[in-house]
Amino acid sequence: MRAVITVIGKDTVGILAKISTICAENGVNIMDVSQTVMQDMFVMTMLAQLSDEIDCPELSEKLDAAVEGMGLKIHVMHEDIFNSMHNI
Repeated sequence: MRAVITVIGKDTVGILAKISTICAENGVNIMDVSQTVMQDMFVMTMLAQLSDEIDCPELSEKLDAAVEGMGLKIHVMHEDIFNSMHNI
């Protein structure tokens, strides 16, 4: 299953490292990534292929735990839901 992962929050060192480490530890392949820093705000969108061992809610929980205290908002959603939301 493919998922879209979005991360938004105050820019700080280590955001991409923490997110990509959790993905790697859970067999999630990052297929594409776009990130930017707008003034002091970090914005990233990833397209990822999830392994059969993890689903969107579980990955979201693990990512939230990894960045706890960093003031980031993370969303993980199935690619079909993401596409449907943006086609309305």
